[in-house]
Amino acid sequence: MSTIRRLFLSILALASLGAASAAALAQTPGPTSLNGQKVLTLVSRDPPGVRCNNNIQIAAELSNVFKVPVVVVPVTYAGPGAKAPAVYYGGQILAVDGGDHNGMISYQMLADVLDIEGAPKQEQQGRLMEVKKDFEALKTSIKAAN
Repeated sequence: MSTIRRLFLSILALASLGAASAAALAQTPGPTSLNGQKVLTLVSRDPPGVRCNNNIQIAAELSNVFKVPVVVVPVTYAGPGAKAPAVYYGGQILAVDGGDHNGMISYQMLADVLDIEGAPKQEQQGRLMEVKKDFEALKTSIKAAN
């Protein structure tokens, strides 16, 4: 076998490995829907890192406004090639470590997606948002005192 042919086959093998890991990353770890409703899936580090905790907090805040099933999957159970933090809605990846939004989501980004998708809203907003307002007021008063 010639050197050029071996080099070409080696490049093809490496390219196929890259494609396989990208395919594993694109696959949602867990269910994509539950009773006809798209699932919000968060992939977190073991133990959760700061960015993972941020995504989990945002999912909790969204659950106070929207009726959306939330699944948190530790990265060790997400499958080969999975990265954390990562956020999926249905079968679509919204954020991933080292890629889109570097794994971080915001409340407004997800709320906009849920609004566009027509996700059902809670009949009554949860109390978590009230606690957040009180917490922000406390932080402001502490900063003002210093």
